[in-house]
Amino acid sequence: MNSELINVRIKISGRVQGVFYRAETQKAAGRHNIKGWVRNLPGGDVEAVFEGEREDVEKMVDWCRKGPPASSVTSVKTEKNSTLENFTDFQITY
Repeated sequence: MNSELINVRIKISGRVQGVFYRAETQKAAGRHNIKGWVRNLPGGDVEAVFEGEREDVEKMVDWCRKGPPASSVTSVKTEKNSTLENFTDFQITY
């Protein structure tokens, strides 16, 4: 299998705060072997950085489009970063 590590920054908009979005993102990241972080933004959005195998990151971004059951995602914007940060785990950074 040809593995390629990638790093993407993602911004999720909609009803994504107060609905366990960060905690569920952390659980999903664990299932998909993703490293990085997730946090709430002051304007009501959620921001995350995912690092891992391309296929795993794509699955994680797909998961974010739906989110946890109580959320209502209206938009997901992704931006590929050119450098890897070599995270060791996945954190909620608030």
